[in-house]
Amino acid sequence: MSRAVAPGWPQRVPPPGSPGFADRAVGWLLDVCPPEYREHQVLLRHPPVLAWLAVRHVQAQAAANTAALAQARAELGAAGSELRTVEDVLEVLHSEGTRLRAAARACELLAGALQGVRWVPRL
Repeated sequence: MSRAVAPGWPQRVPPPGSPGFADRAVGWLLDVCPPEYREHQVLLRHPPVLAWLAVRHVQAQAAANTAALAQARAELGAAGSELRTVEDVLEVLHSEGTRLRAAARACELLAGALQGVRWVPRL
């Protein structure tokens, strides 16, 4: 029987209740967090806490990306960067913004699943 997952669920993590779910969820969450998080046993022992931190970490990255996007043209232009370079940086920031929003959604879904929340598709 296939277990349904919400849109935005990370592809590398099996659905809740599947064999290996918790281990794969922890691995995925650690991949979106600073590498130093792997050294803290409390985060490895308590996946919901790791997920809570991961949500906040990715949200902070997204906020920093948004701020950089708002400031890039003016600040990089004032620093003498070529127009093409500035446009390339803006493309990177747009792409990263999309990636970070998806990662934040996935972190939120994993956080809920690790706390027992199950997604039910609606018709």
